[in-house]
Amino acid sequence: MKLGIAPGEVATFEKTITERDLLLTAEITGDHDPLHVDEAYAARTAYGRRIAHGALVLGLLSSTASTIAHRAIANGAEGVPVSLGYDRVRFLQPVFIGDRLTATYRVERTDETAGRAESACTVTNQHDETCLVARHILRWVAAPA
Repeated sequence: MKLGIAPGEVATFEKTITERDLLLTAEITGDHDPLHVDEAYAARTAYGRRIAHGALVLGLLSSTASTIAHRAIANGAEGVPVSLGYDRVRFLQPVFIGDRLTATYRVERTDETAGRAESACTVTNQHDETCLVARHILRWVAAPA
């Protein structure tokens, strides 16, 4: 199966995290932990202020995966690339309101026989600190016969 991408391809997405992002993530996920939504509570923790939800930080990679998927389609991929999932997700640094994050997605391995690609994913902040690492698997789904 032709995948339309190759190892070494990169996609990035940048976003500054806002209070609104934390509140919307709380509403969408149902995670209203005070560490994310209550400044007075968070001020008494080791972080000293609210931190972003892990799901929010991980979610930034969705944009980069979509960029790679659309690039594959534009390059004549057979089938539709869809996310099979993220593996080995690790949150290495807290993310705070006002942090400028860069999500980076780097294709490392492709397997045309299996119709899959594996990529290294990172999210870094404005201080070049790595906040998140993960592996992502894209799978190409063939059109019905």
